[in-house]
Amino acid sequence: MKSKTKAIGSSLPAINIGISATDRKKITQGLSAFLADSYTLYLMTHNFHWNVTGPQFTSLHQLFMTQYTEQWTALDLIAERIRALGHPAPATYKEFHKLASIKEVDGVPKAEEMVRHLVMAQEATARTARNLFPLVDKANDQPTADLLTQRIEVHEKTAWMLRSILE
Repeated sequence: MKSKTKAIGSSLPAINIGISATDRKKITQGLSAFLADSYTLYLMTHNFHWNVTGPQFTSLHQLFMTQYTEQWTALDLIAERIRALGHPAPATYKEFHKLASIKEVDGVPKAEEMVRHLVMAQEATARTARNLFPLVDKANDQPTADLLTQRIEVHEKTAWMLRSILE
């Protein structure tokens, strides 16, 4: 498959990885929304780590730290995939706010509400990733499919574990 992307400048060849420029653009738009949800989830989790109080403080404080640390690493993987597809990754709060399906939490909720917010945010992030699959499959983009599969597994498992705290 030939790429219709024009070279930037005269010395840089066009990207030709077997995914059309149109599909790469659409995939990176979806990945940008996924990155925005992932970053918003990261920030929410880190916020709750800092501000959790109550009888479950120690266990939630540690759990949230484990989760935000894992999420931080994932942000880089998502952004790098966007770059590998030839587009800039969104990287400002303004862009993330515009692209994210997850809304920020006002104030400092009680510990149980923090867990509820995180369940909903984990599930929203999984949905955002899953919604990208039809395009990724159609474009035969296995690296993005692999990334999405791994991230969905993490978000679904984390949501399940957080739900278990609420039972």
